[in-house]
Amino acid sequence: MALYELFSHPAERGYRAGLCSKAALFLLLAAVLTYIPPLLVAYRSHGFWLKRSSYEEQPTVRFLHQVLLVALLQPEQGGFLAWSTFPAFNRLQGDRLRVPLVSTREEDRNQDGKADVLHFNLELPLQSTEHVLGVQLLLTFTYQLHRMSTFVMQSMAFVQSSCAVPGSQLYVNGDLRLQQRQPLRYSGLDVRYNVSVINGTSPFAQDFDLTRIMAAYQERNVTTILSDPNPIWLVGRAAEAPFVINAVIRYPVEVISYQPGFWEMIKFAWVQYVSILLIFLWVFGRIKIFVFQNQVVTTIPVPAMSQGDLHKEHLS
Repeated sequence: MALYELFSHPAERGYRAGLCSKAALFLLLAAVLTYIPPLLVAYRSHGFWLKRSSYEEQPTVRFLHQVLLVALLQPEQGGFLAWSTFPAFNRLQGDRLRVPLVSTREEDRNQDGKADVLHFNLELPLQSTEHVLGVQLLLTFTYQLHRMSTFVMQSMAFVQSSCAVPGSQLYVNGDLRLQQRQPLRYSGLDVRYNVSVINGTSPFAQDFDLTRIMAAYQERNVTTILSDPNPIWLVGRAAEAPFVINAVIRYPVEVISYQPGFWEMIKFAWVQYVSILLIFLWVFGRIKIFVFQNQVVTTIPVPAMSQGDLHKEHLS
């Protein structure tokens, strides 16, 4: 009858020596060379510590119904017309103040409880002799993130367009995109930029200057911009017809950059270290077998024992 190997287990051979022997010194050196170099290799290969990570999130954006408008006219017509939702700004304009008709609508297209797009329409009444050559429009929003840290800020979208030919309508269609100069925190509450973009209660004209507003806004490490607005300047306005600004601003899903926490950094570093350590364990395991089997260092061999015999010896 043919015989088949149904089961097998390894036999272990021991090697004994004193703690102050060359064999013990060799094992200590082998242990150092097994565990330390993988750490150095992983660290020197760059990226051992995860300093920045990212995730996707649909922000919670709401239009604050704060508007600042400057319409540039031909020089002989007075230079410009202006209006805002801030009474202090309007009082400073005098005869240049022109109140438009504004309508807005935010739409939640995927029914997830978060607005996805803003439809903004502004009709600026003009006299038959007034012609608009350029527009500067500032809209403010509240912008919130919740998945990692709770980040809350007030942000803005700025639209600017001009043409040598007087226009009848400006059409804008773009995305309100997040810009980061530094990653966000991985947890906690971050409200450092939850302040108004425009100091609407200030009686000073300099606080409503667009140059100063933009300069202060760009000092932030986290902002929003109107990306790819693709402005379309339409001409051919009829007499007494208003100048129309029609804007579609979407709130897209963003890739948020953040600083990982301690345990996330350890998890990332541990995977890199162990992947290199396994190679060193295999190599030095073979080296130790060769050294002791060939008595490169002096030891006293112990007869080979099966795993069952080893277990009995340990119990005794």
